[in-house]
Amino acid sequence: MSASSAFNDEKGGSSSVGEPEYGHDPASGGIFSSDYKRHDDLKEMLDSNKDSLKLEAMKRIVAMIARGKNASDLFPAVVKNVACKNIEVKKLVYVYLVRYAEEQQDLALLSISTFQRGLKDPNQLIRASALRVLSSIRVTIIVPIMMLAIKEAASDMSPYVRKTAAHAIPKLYSLDPEQKDQLIEVIEKLLADKTTLVAGSVVMAFEEVCPERIDLIHKNYRKLCNLLIDVEEWGQVVIINMLTRYARTQFLNPNINESLLEEGGDKTFYGSDGNGDDEDEEDKLKKAEVAALAKRKPYVMDPDHRLLLRNTKPLLQSRNAAVVMAVAQLYFHLAPKAEVGVIAKALVRLLRSHSEVQYVVLQNVATMTIKRRGMFEPYLKSFYIRSTDPTQIKILKLEVLTNLANETNISTILREFQTYIKSMDKDFVAATIQAIGRCATNIGEVRDTCLNGLVQLLSNRDELVVAESVVVIKKLLQMQPEKHSDIIKHMAKLTDNIQVPMARASILWLIGEYCEHVPKIAPDVLRKMAKSFTNEEDIVKLQILNLAAKLYLTNSKQTKLLTQYVLNLAKYDQNYDIRDRARFIRQLIVPTEKSGALSKYAKKLFLALKPAPVLESPFKDRDHFQLGSLSHLLNAKTGGYQELPDWPEAAPDPSVRNVEVKESVPEWTKCSSREKRKEKKVEKPFYSDSEGESGPTESADSESYSSSGSDSGSGSAENGSGSESEDSVEASESEEEEEHKKKKKKEFKRPVQESESEESSEEEERKRKQLKSNSESESDEDEESDSESSQSESEDSESEVDVKKKKEVQSKAPSKPVTKESKKEKKEMSLLDLDDFEPAASPQVTPVNSFLCSSLVTDLEGLSLSDSVLSPIAISPSGAQTSYELLHRITGEGLSVVYCFSRQPFGPDPKMVAVQMQFANSAAADAKNLHMEDVKMQSGMRVQEFPEIELLPAGETATAEMGIDFCDSTQAANFQLCTHSRKFFVSIQPPVGELMKPIFMTENEFKKEQGQLMGMNEITERLTLDAKCRDEHAVVQRVTAAANLSRVPCGSDKECSPPLPLPALPLPVHRFAGRTVSGGSLVLVTVATKEDGAAQLTLNCDKMVIGTMLVKDILLALTQ
Repeated sequence: MSASSAFNDEKGGSSSVGEPEYGHDPASGGIFSSDYKRHDDLKEMLDSNKDSLKLEAMKRIVAMIARGKNASDLFPAVVKNVACKNIEVKKLVYVYLVRYAEEQQDLALLSISTFQRGLKDPNQLIRASALRVLSSIRVTIIVPIMMLAIKEAASDMSPYVRKTAAHAIPKLYSLDPEQKDQLIEVIEKLLADKTTLVAGSVVMAFEEVCPERIDLIHKNYRKLCNLLIDVEEWGQVVIINMLTRYARTQFLNPNINESLLEEGGDKTFYGSDGNGDDEDEEDKLKKAEVAALAKRKPYVMDPDHRLLLRNTKPLLQSRNAAVVMAVAQLYFHLAPKAEVGVIAKALVRLLRSHSEVQYVVLQNVATMTIKRRGMFEPYLKSFYIRSTDPTQIKILKLEVLTNLANETNISTILREFQTYIKSMDKDFVAATIQAIGRCATNIGEVRDTCLNGLVQLLSNRDELVVAESVVVIKKLLQMQPEKHSDIIKHMAKLTDNIQVPMARASILWLIGEYCEHVPKIAPDVLRKMAKSFTNEEDIVKLQILNLAAKLYLTNSKQTKLLTQYVLNLAKYDQNYDIRDRARFIRQLIVPTEKSGALSKYAKKLFLALKPAPVLESPFKDRDHFQLGSLSHLLNAKTGGYQELPDWPEAAPDPSVRNVEVKESVPEWTKCSSREKRKEKKVEKPFYSDSEGESGPTESADSESYSSSGSDSGSGSAENGSGSESEDSVEASESEEEEEHKKKKKKEFKRPVQESESEESSEEEERKRKQLKSNSESESDEDEESDSESSQSESEDSESEVDVKKKKEVQSKAPSKPVTKESKKEKKEMSLLDLDDFEPAASPQVTPVNSFLCSSLVTDLEGLSLSDSVLSPIAISPSGAQTSYELLHRITGEGLSVVYCFSRQPFGPDPKMVAVQMQFANSAAADAKNLHMEDVKMQSGMRVQEFPEIELLPAGETATAEMGIDFCDSTQAANFQLCTHSRKFFVSIQPPVGELMKPIFMTENEFKKEQGQLMGMNEITERLTLDAKCRDEHAVVQRVTAAANLSRVPCGSDKECSPPLPLPALPLPVHRFAGRTVSGGSLVLVTVATKEDGAAQLTLNCDKMVIGTMLVKDILLALTQ
């Protein structure tokens, strides 16, 4: 009987006594009732013993999540059911946990053992879901568990689980980037996978974790090309983008012989018609380059390059716009010029899609039409604008039409533009007028026609149309001003009506520049402008000044007085740009005794010939971004964008992509029609390789292989369990072998671990055996036993990692250098140190002998601490405090203020940070009544103002102290610093290290407190100490300089001396303690130094934000 029918039976009238009844009416499900009732209803169902009720509750909860409602308060009730035997319930619980595991990390951590059991479940969906939940818990403590889970899932029989492992890799990398090397090994393994389900996901992981490791792609290149057609759509997008960058590094430019001619074409298209001498020189250069090209070998396309182009071409017919766009950018960046045309039809097809898709496609088409105009010319009518198009799409289509304009189609395009000018959309009309201007500059034959059309627009009723026309006409007139003096006269008359500042400024510039063509009108325009000078916008005022200067130089009789009047008005203008311009022009054009040699050249300065502006497309230089990327869309480099590499000068070795046949013969011998395919395609040499079959057959073979190996790929739970049972037998055998190796390893490690006695290690061994036999069935035990078992589990996992690592190192020994091997082993050891949950302080504490070699200063510092517990001076470091500038003397008009954090308790209020301020008056006059006003703080923050300084004589300094309660945050305190005459806006922002106060603590107290601040409250970082920071004194000095903490003195002699004799003395561990000034939260810092300057920094603090920021500051102090 199915679960649903059982559920319906239970809901019938004959329900057992004392059990709640659930009606059939959907309203009774609590959807329309108040929140708390509905959730009580669901909690009751989840606590029920009947699977059918649990299933119904989980279905409702998942439906709530799908509707966007918050179901986080049900987390405890749902987590209880994570170990439910019913597979359907379990799947839905995992779906819920994936959504909320990140928000409720502490509760999710409690059920980690269940997830680990789920990873070995016979059902592939449960295994995948368990891994997905595990990778959703963003806690660094479980990184080793996640790492092991990913490694196991990567070799799972089910391709779905392997795909989930690939999805988990970027999550783990973002949580702990130091796992990169191990993750790369997993990626390498998954890249060799032959199933289409895994391919897209693993390439995504490759792009996130190690996009620079192109060597991993070489062997898999042909396989990826052949699988591409059968990968799911989003996988296709990722693979195509990755292969585009790969091809740019491995193959030669197919257009290398045409690139020079293309560049030349571009220059004539955008450049002006003048400068004949320059063009002659360019022609000579071009001829020399063409001659050099002739000597080169003819280009022959690499067969692998051809394979990529051939296998991506069918995807232009994909229903997914992103796939079509990805193939289009691949062809644009990689294909020979003659073959790029195939993408035009596919892109034009996308223009029938949603407006968002149209916008992205048109952005890319606009970029393509600059370099490859001919490609889209047959589809010109597809870019005509519809009245229903949104404005941004209209403007992009205009851009494309303008780029496609040439002598043959310009008349059609201009007729279109005439219609567009009548539109009600003003932004679109303005863009159309600019497009007409660009057509006129690029195509000389229609320049006069365009100019006449624009002049007619000057009589338009709409002021914005007229203004835009004026600006464009101004640019066009610069090309042939002498022919068009009547247009300049016509525009001079418009100054009475046009109010748009840019248009007025353009008219004035034209009249001033070509005043000799309109000698009668120009002085009259200046007269009108002088009247309205004070009411004009700044841009217009500047052009009035320029006009006055030019007229003064060419027609001083009529305009001398007017010019002086305008200059006097400008002299007292509010805008300093205008005042400066007036001063500058007066000195240039009105020569006096003081004026220098420049005034002789005033005419040359003002009336020099200006080059005509080049109207260019805003998309001209966008093709350096990869098409289809967000960076290209925004025309700015976005986070995570990878540059498109330049083509190589010489082709790299193509043999790196050859795959040895023996590796993959067993899988591929099943294909019967292989010989026939070989005969058909003899001319392609790489098709004889195992990877080189065509796409569909490759995927069919791989599917048959995966299905014969394990039926779990088809999705049926029963078959999956059958195959998995064999797998579990093999796994148990391998576990026994590893157990044997672990015992040996433990015996070898025993002399190193001084902290543990032999008895405790035997107990550990017994516990581990018990855990194995019980298969972790008891999950809810006491805290102590739980921590011990977690430790032993972590040790198990670590030793397994070690064994696997050693096997891999041995197998790879011939190919890899020795140095890498030793580095990896060191890394494994440090992983063991990192994840030991016991304090394990004794092996790191310096023994009695090492006191001789440690610096005397630190010892004395430790001694002085114990004597003077209360005095902060003894605790705080003796180094000089850092000063920060509050007010610069230029900004403060002679008054400068610096401040520092004195690290002393602030008398009036111990919860405030003491800030010492030093005032210096370098002005000629005395500063009076220095005080604070208008304090602006975040809520909860407080300030104790410094006492007012009544007088600060010139050349004197004064100090004052103020207190600020920053509420344990680094938010700035903003206020006004006032004198008797001025106010200055200033702000004080504290470094996070100054929000602490040092406290005295013994080593035992430190360890006890540290034990209570584990898990979420602990941050651990590995680092390499700076060369000057290797000795004990330097470490202490740098940490205490970065944060106001005190050094914790070393413990008793017993702790300091190791029980077993060691070949070398253990390296010291430095501990520092403090509390936040405002909240009194403990801050504990441990710096454990290791060999060769390596060190581990651990910070324990219940305020995670402060902890994270402080770790960064201390890391910076120790490594720089």
